[in-house]
Amino acid sequence: MVRIPIFALVCLFFLGGCDGDNEQVTVQSGGMTLTLSFTNLDSLQNGFHYEGWAIVGGQPLSTGKFNIDAQNRIVAHPGGQVINNGDFNAGQDISAATAIVITIEPTGDNDMNPAETKILGGSVNPTSATLTVGDAAALGDDFTSATGNYILATPTDNSTTNELSGVWFLQMPGPSAGLSLPTLPNGWKYEGWAVPAAGPLTSGTFLSPTGVDEAAPYSSGLNAGPPFPGEDFLLNAPSGFTFPLDLSGANVVISVEPFPDDDAAPFQLKPLVGTVPAGASSGTNYSMTNQASSTFPTGSASIQ
Repeated sequence: MVRIPIFALVCLFFLGGCDGDNEQVTVQSGGMTLTLSFTNLDSLQNGFHYEGWAIVGGQPLSTGKFNIDAQNRIVAHPGGQVINNGDFNAGQDISAATAIVITIEPTGDNDMNPAETKILGGSVNPTSATLTVGDAAALGDDFTSATGNYILATPTDNSTTNELSGVWFLQMPGPSAGLSLPTLPNGWKYEGWAVPAAGPLTSGTFLSPTGVDEAAPYSSGLNAGPPFPGEDFLLNAPSGFTFPLDLSGANVVISVEPFPDDDAAPFQLKPLVGTVPAGASSGTNYSMTNQASSTFPTGSASIQ
């Protein structure tokens, strides 16, 4: 049995893979055992990693850095060693922990402070905790009340022949906001996506369902878009795409993204998803499905 001092900052944790299977890691802490179990927690990219924290006396104590590899195996960070049953001697008593929190830490992280991007949390009572996105110490909302509506249109150019090549998160008539979303804490942003067969295309990040989003990489620019998140897919097509892009049959997604973001692809938190009908028409309201309760990660923690 290998025991690693806390100052080495190498902790051996276990997470459940994206296929929903549960795995566990056992962490030895001052003669005690902290057992964590996770479901639906994805791997992080580009050096980003998870870190666990025990809140003792209001202060966060790191319980280690970890990630999941491409085979959904739980691995140590850094190093990437597969851990099947790690035992970690933290050298301090966490029996008085009131909460367990999981953060997303950026590449190069070497401090002992939790990042603002907290993905899971839960109160300890008396020696166990259920870890959720909706906990007040994480994102503070389970997103199950989020709703979404979008239309297809290309308001940024003057053509009427490509109206199925833009997606805007608004509702007609009006227009009015097409999204009802909770306010995000620091460390997170929303992002809209069109996902045809060739892959995901961002429509921009945003914090509010009203007002323009933070980017317009593909819109024409001849006209201003409406004051809501959205994008016309008309110019600057990435490799593998042909614009104007008919979105018939594509998926439309709202994701919750860590900020800073670990990857250009959609993050695992996707509360709203819709599919553009094959016979879609411009200016028609299309609704999105809430999938937060079935796809968001969860976890549990126990102190013994």
